[in-house]
Amino acid sequence: QVQLVESGGGLVQAGGSLRLSCGASGSSFGINAMGWYRQAPGKQRELVAAITSGGSTNYADSVKGRFTISKDNAKNTVYLQMNSLKPEDTAVYYCNVNKLWGDYWGQGTQVTVSS
Repeated sequence: QVQLVESGGGLVQAGGSLRLSCGASGSSFGINAMGWYRQAPGKQRELVAAITSGGSTNYADSVKGRFTISKDNAKNTVYLQMNSLKPEDTAVYYCNVNKLWGDYWGQGTQVTVSS
């Protein structure tokens, strides 16, 4: 089992920055990738950024150049540094861990960007 604990969401003005953290408990065995998804009201959940066990990264086009995903293997923690935030980044952000046998999700953290 994997339990994910997220932190770092909040309210920020457009142009500001936030850093999300997600700590994963349990064994890191079998982790393919860790990532962040988001879901805005009335919209489907979408991938924001992901990082594989080997360190390769993938970003949604809408956040490229503004967001950076990173991880600390020793702490089993993944981070999402979000800069130059826009109102359209407002959403609930979910941490995801993809293992060989399935996905695990955090409880979500609200990010609100005011214009």
